[in-house]
Amino acid sequence: MNQHTSQHESVYDGLVEDHGDVSGQWAFGTSFEDPLAGVDTTMPEGVDGADLAAYCLGLGDDALVLSHRLSQWCSRAPDLEDDIAIANIALDLLGQARLLLARAAAADPAVVPVLPEGSPAPDEDRLAFFREAGELRCTRLVELEHGDFAHLVVRLLLFSTARLALLHRLAGTRDPVLAAIGAKGATEVTYHRDYAARWVVTLARGTEESRRRLLAALDELAPWHPEQLDTHPVATRLAESGAGVDPAATAEEVEGVLAQVLEEARCPWPEAPRRGGVRGRTGRDGMHTEALGRLLAEMQVVARAHPLGRW
Repeated sequence: MNQHTSQHESVYDGLVEDHGDVSGQWAFGTSFEDPLAGVDTTMPEGVDGADLAAYCLGLGDDALVLSHRLSQWCSRAPDLEDDIAIANIALDLLGQARLLLARAAAADPAVVPVLPEGSPAPDEDRLAFFREAGELRCTRLVELEHGDFAHLVVRLLLFSTARLALLHRLAGTRDPVLAAIGAKGATEVTYHRDYAARWVVTLARGTEESRRRLLAALDELAPWHPEQLDTHPVATRLAESGAGVDPAATAEEVEGVLAQVLEEARCPWPEAPRRGGVRGRTGRDGMHTEALGRLLAEMQVVARAHPLGRW
């Protein structure tokens, strides 16, 4: 240590200084501020907290899991520009996930995993890192193992088209948090959808090989798409109360947009039947593919190994 450093306070002291509030020292979060700070979190009259929490978990888990899948593409995209674009899309979805998981915790604290006493992990991180696969409520489309670049853009197109239609409607709901998430998220997801659509058309109308890969990805992923638009009892109750949106109400718009993109790409919609659930249960019910367990093992390993981890 040189003389200048020894005579002055270290620039790193603030990272470890104990001010009596360890909540700001959780080692694995992305920010130490309340993600809902400044947003009215009052529960709308007539809305059940458990239903609102379950609804937010479904939407939050969709964003969380697909964000992680996209992050696995870092340094693997076709070029630097796409590498950055994919990483930014992943960050957008992670931000949405954080808000939605925080809203779920505020609506029904019972959904938050209990950690050892003294853990400073905030609620949204507990929900992200300390639930088992069967406790997540994402659709199965987002959890599938990633394939080639054509697979990435087809999945992103299917997801973002459905997500955008839902977010536009959420902006007008009675829950102030979901309304704020819908308004902000719609701007982000418009870019995600357009990015994916441009690449779908480019690959479909490019070389023979790029078209072959695009059609193969569409054949593989299209059967998982309808699950995103399924009616679920929780979504139905939230929609009836004016605090949420039933995704089935967006189906006509979503299918219309996808038809336009595929027409421009000169691609037919695959004839393969939709993927069924297990005894009627799908991702929203906690029934998932084996791929989700492997994803969570990678995503959660450090936090689970150090539940009391601090900076």
